[in-house]
Amino acid sequence: QVQLVESGGGLVQAGGSLRLSCAASGGSVRSYGMGWFRQAPGKEREFVASISWSGTSRSYADSVKGRFTISRDNAENTMYLQMNSLKPEDTAVYVCAARQIAPSPLGGFRYWGQGTQVTVSS
Repeated sequence: QVQLVESGGGLVQAGGSLRLSCAASGGSVRSYGMGWFRQAPGKEREFVASISWSGTSRSYADSVKGRFTISRDNAENTMYLQMNSLKPEDTAVYVCAARQIAPSPLGGFRYWGQGTQVTVSS
């Protein structure tokens, strides 16, 4: 059973940067697609970014394009999200997820982490 654990969240001022990590255990995720989602208080969970198993295909939500970069290190069984030029509206719990198959661009995510809080002050 794959388990995902996020880290790297915290409090940062607007314009600052954070790097989130998602470490997998209980099995290798090198053949899995992975992604980041976020959920702000009172709002539904939303897609942030995804990356293919090889790392060659990446997708981003329009709201983070040009500011966030998703990457992965299959040797370390870890995925990352570099977040630059952070805005107060980026404040949310960030959750990583993994999928073995992708029935749709945002579908098929079966394994989920618990999340890490990111708070951006103005």
